[in-house]
Amino acid sequence: MVTGLKVVVTDPIMSRFERLFPRLLPEYDWHFVAGFSPLEQSAHIANAEVLVCARLSAQDAQRCQARLVHVTGSGTDRVALASLPSTTTVATTSHHEQSIAEHILMVIMAHERRLFQVSEELKAGSWRSVATDASVPMFRTFKDLTIGFVGLGGIGARALDAVSALGAKSVAVRRSVPRHPMSNENLLWTKPMDHLPELLECSDVVILCLPLTAETTGLISSTEFKRMRSDALLVNVSRGPIIDSQSLLDALDQSLIAGAALDVWWDAPMGSVAPALTQRLAADPRVIATPHYSGHANETFVSRVQEICSNIREFTAVSA
Repeated sequence: MVTGLKVVVTDPIMSRFERLFPRLLPEYDWHFVAGFSPLEQSAHIANAEVLVCARLSAQDAQRCQARLVHVTGSGTDRVALASLPSTTTVATTSHHEQSIAEHILMVIMAHERRLFQVSEELKAGSWRSVATDASVPMFRTFKDLTIGFVGLGGIGARALDAVSALGAKSVAVRRSVPRHPMSNENLLWTKPMDHLPELLECSDVVILCLPLTAETTGLISSTEFKRMRSDALLVNVSRGPIIDSQSLLDALDQSLIAGAALDVWWDAPMGSVAPALTQRLAADPRVIATPHYSGHANETFVSRVQEICSNIREFTAVSA
């Protein structure tokens, strides 16, 4: 028998676990509305006591009277927090650190070993290796690389452990440097954000893993690209607008960097059609392009469901 609060879930990804949520919290009144029309979704949002969402417009936020809004990821830049009532509690979740760290390893390896180029050559019947063609370069292993982390939160820390285990040296800049440094002998230094130029100049791979804020929007622009090594790889697993898109296009055209691995973009797709800028960059052979899926492991979402349900239960107990 349902006796708990009305919980409305608008996130289409989390709706795949429609059976798991009520199994963990059977006493709550669950409504999965991702497939409803925008008008129907808005009506449910307005009547929700708990809202589970990835996005929330300012208009819906103004009408939302939910006591708890639980964002289904760690970022809140797509949720109109400022438009919510001051009495609303907001919670977030993550659990994508391992999946994204593995993605980072994958794209570094693919770039360093020219995986896609070599595969296409062999599919075309061309066996080009250092044994058959003197112009073919030898690749670097992680022991040859210095990895620069721009941001060193949960994702950065997990990726740091991964690249360190393979022998890479690392440097990092972050908004706040802890008094006690991380115990990782392969981490050469951690400095404040104003040392970003130093990081760019010494890194073979630059990884962006920091939140999108007013301060980080356009953080990587033409000046920064000019400081990077010409054989460097730029990896972005945070948010697209942290990079100035035109500056990235120019950097690739001018060979200021060797390539980019982009999992996040500037515009949302229209259904399943990628935006024009995404298509343009994805067509560049120096770009490894993925549709914001680096964290999309089953483990990520099962863990999120479990934490969301736990947080709802605890919130209800405390606020009763």
